[in-house]
Amino acid sequence: MAGAAVSRRLGDRLRWKTARLVDRRVESAVARTLVFEVPDWPGHQAGQHVDMRLTAEDGYSTQRSYSLASAPDGESVELTVQRVDDGEVSPYLTDDLAVGDAVELRGPVGGWFVWRPEQKEPVLLVGGGSGLVPLMAMIRTRRAVGSRTPFRLVYSVRSPEYQLFAAELRQGDPGLDRTYLYTRSTPPQWPRAPGHLTASDLSGAGWPPDFEPTCYVCGSTGFVEWAAGLLVALGHEPGRIRTERFGPGG
Repeated sequence: MAGAAVSRRLGDRLRWKTARLVDRRVESAVARTLVFEVPDWPGHQAGQHVDMRLTAEDGYSTQRSYSLASAPDGESVELTVQRVDDGEVSPYLTDDLAVGDAVELRGPVGGWFVWRPEQKEPVLLVGGGSGLVPLMAMIRTRRAVGSRTPFRLVYSVRSPEYQLFAAELRQGDPGLDRTYLYTRSTPPQWPRAPGHLTASDLSGAGWPPDFEPTCYVCGSTGFVEWAAGLLVALGHEPGRIRTERFGPGG
């Protein structure tokens, strides 16, 4: 009986489901959050992603994967998509997809790059650009369940206008520390000059290795490899560093 139930759950996650857009929000100069209603959504964990399929009237079909930005919440899921000017899919999603339009979603997918509320060890979140999206799902889940697990976020982004979830993160959450790094331009009087992530940034804003935090690193392949290498060099156990990589489109 247990095996049959597991098989049904896995089958449900592999099945394409119709998702209808019910709301959209501006997150940055180039990013939009898309809120979908998905009947019979099986639920998800913070850090997972979904596959999206779009099919044109002439039958042409294409697929992309997007991280879930929302905490688990019934039949509603949120995806935050960053526009890539020469992309095939992201300009359509950010500029043209209208409330009431439908896409197909499959998932949720992934079981390694997830945060579960029963975890009690400190958490370090390191995000580059749109790599903040699955980390934000972890922050929102922590808030939703009232967890007291201490979180520290180190977020690297090109400039203030590209920052995701800016207003929400400014509200603050008890036990969540936030550090922002800008690689090209900073807000006025910002104490740190523009530049890429350094070991000093992680040692100053992160957790000491002897606290044994779980580290979640998400961003482009280059960012993830660089940040994970810095964490290992600082003494963090490789097995406690979980990574998620995006392609050029993030």
